[in-house]
Amino acid sequence: MLIRVFLGLIVFNVYSICIVNAQSYPDKPIKLIIPYTPGGGTDTVARMIAEKISTDLKWTILVDNKPGAGGNIGMDLVAKAKPDGYTLGMGQTSNLAINPALMSKMPFDAVNDLVPVAFVAEVPMVLVVTPNSPWRSLGDLIKAAKAKPDFYKQATAGAGTVGHIGGEMLANKAGYIVSYIPYKGASPAITDLIGGQTDFMFATPQSVLGMIAGGKLRALAVTSANRIAILSKVPTVSEEGYKGFEATDWKIVVAPAGTPSDVIKKINEAVQKSLKNPALISKLQDEASSPMYGDPVAVMKYIRAEQQEWNSAVKAAGIKLD
Repeated sequence: MLIRVFLGLIVFNVYSICIVNAQSYPDKPIKLIIPYTPGGGTDTVARMIAEKISTDLKWTILVDNKPGAGGNIGMDLVAKAKPDGYTLGMGQTSNLAINPALMSKMPFDAVNDLVPVAFVAEVPMVLVVTPNSPWRSLGDLIKAAKAKPDFYKQATAGAGTVGHIGGEMLANKAGYIVSYIPYKGASPAITDLIGGQTDFMFATPQSVLGMIAGGKLRALAVTSANRIAILSKVPTVSEEGYKGFEATDWKIVVAPAGTPSDVIKKINEAVQKSLKNPALISKLQDEASSPMYGDPVAVMKYIRAEQQEWNSAVKAAGIKLD
């Protein structure tokens, strides 16, 4: 009888602690690790979210940029942090789905060491060429690339980025071969594209919208399932004859594995609420991003499916970084 009472007290105390944690969280500042440099697309969106939550819920969220190794350095810090909800990370397609498929050695396990918490946003790639390019459509580019295998050069913001692997996916699907020229970021890649050192690029909208508007670049296609409002006249790759093609750069808040489910739910609700703010939606749409919504279960299902899909794409292309 005493043993039963004792065990009952233990269960009650554990349950009580969980309830208290859920009610009191957060009672100190939350660190949000961004695995890239300040000013980039991921950093910009993360700061928007952090500012909105801080304003609405009075939470203190400290944004901490930890760039390097394609996002692996920052995500590794999140994976190894105490799983109490006070260290979060802004995960992204490259570091959560592409890198694990490209690299034989990862500092963390993207599936087992991190838990998806909340959707944030997704953004497609934009296929761009210079104004003097003879290509007026994706079909023109593919026809030329097939006629001269390995002759044309695709600039990429870096090996393993969505622009790089998305380009490889399309090349496999369409049956052409080009050379992939990796750069240390979008800016130098775009500079060389405009200068004529490369022929085309799959770039993030944030990096090229101004140049498209200014006539320095021309958009041929977008890699989303549907057209984007800010480039409404630009067709999708799927519309151009490659049905079902999609390659988007998504952003998802993650936490260390083992973070209490009630805390994860509370963070998810906070992020989702911020994403329903009209001003924030407008800011995202201005850079061609679309907010994403769903509970923690939906986030988990989505990211697992994405990890499998990108792994298959990388294997099909035969790409390895090490």
